[in-house]
Amino acid sequence: MMISTFGIFSFTSNTTDAKRTSYASYYHDKFNGRKTASGEVFDNSKFTAANRTLPFGTNIKVTNLDNGKSVVVRVNDRGPYHSSRSLDMSKAAFDEIGNINHGTIPVEYEIVD
Repeated sequence: MMISTFGIFSFTSNTTDAKRTSYASYYHDKFNGRKTASGEVFDNSKFTAANRTLPFGTNIKVTNLDNGKSVVVRVNDRGPYHSSRSLDMSKAAFDEIGNINHGTIPVEYEIVD
């Protein structure tokens, strides 16, 4: 009986809860007012981000690996389409944890409720 009880549970890691590391960039002001892939109008002053695979509306905590600062953003667009980056963040969100004078920052990100 004990063996069948253990068989119910999976010992594999849940990839949706996993922390991931990558680089993040931010949107140029020229994108303000344009529609995102979700249909929402982009606003560089809101805390939003683009990711290639996470569902629209997903909240993710993004932490700058250089200084430890974090921000929560909501996925509302697709991208970035550069292989070394996983997130394009709004300028407001990027500025909250990094320096907008630098185009990219190393980040860790995870899904939050």
